[in-house]
Amino acid sequence: AETGVNALALELIPRTSRAQSMDVLSSQAGVAGYRAVLEAAANYGRFFPMMMTSAGSVKACKFCILGVGVAGLQAIATARKLGAIVEAYDVRPEVRDQIISLGAKPIDLDIGESGSGTGGYAKELSEEAKRKQQEQLAQKLKSFDIILTTANIPGRKSPTLIVEDVVKGMRAGSVIVDMAAANGGNCPLTEADKVVTKHGVKLVGITNFPALCPTDASHFFAQNMVNLLDVLWNKERTELALADDIVAAAQLVKKGKVISLALNFDHTGPQGAK
Repeated sequence: AETGVNALALELIPRTSRAQSMDVLSSQAGVAGYRAVLEAAANYGRFFPMMMTSAGSVKACKFCILGVGVAGLQAIATARKLGAIVEAYDVRPEVRDQIISLGAKPIDLDIGESGSGTGGYAKELSEEAKRKQQEQLAQKLKSFDIILTTANIPGRKSPTLIVEDVVKGMRAGSVIVDMAAANGGNCPLTEADKVVTKHGVKLVGITNFPALCPTDASHFFAQNMVNLLDVLWNKERTELALADDIVAAAQLVKKGKVISLALNFDHTGPQGAK
């Protein structure tokens, strides 16, 4: 703002049909969801599918996904392809059909309210709903071999979905992949950018999964930028298309001023904008 530039924030690009090809969050979340399942498999140390051999048989891995956005949907598809039995939960009731369409079983909880927010994102639940959510999830989560969490709320600390008592109740050798580790984690035992073992359970706190698939992640990001630049500027225009609905929604700084109304953030918190 002090330099007087006009600045765009890629995370503010709206989730509309026209903006889909420029949606950096979605393209990178898809890469992250895929890679997160591979990290889960590498840290699990057992088979995902049921295996019957002359040396004995093993049961299929029970895999739970908490938070079914773009990353969660890709994680469901990847875990299913690897042969796991997958269940998934999201606070937004409208994603239930998407979970079923990918061959997973939805986890239904009665928390008294919907978590559907604007622009396809989840909103923060009330304290009472959070309490009910944790209570109802607690016993069920202990039965899974792998739990992958993706729950994030823009501009706020990630909600706690897996309390320490759940980790204590999981079988030794189980794995939790906390994709919200960069924003405080969905499990309080997660340590950002570390893989740690607590109560016999491995907690994977990788904060940059797309960087582990750099070629395709970079390809997707570059194509997102090409598509955005085509809207922002082309040979028919003599100036930047700042009035375009996509560009206007993504503007963070305009004529030296921060457009704070465009931010759905908590301005008082450390992650908020002034």
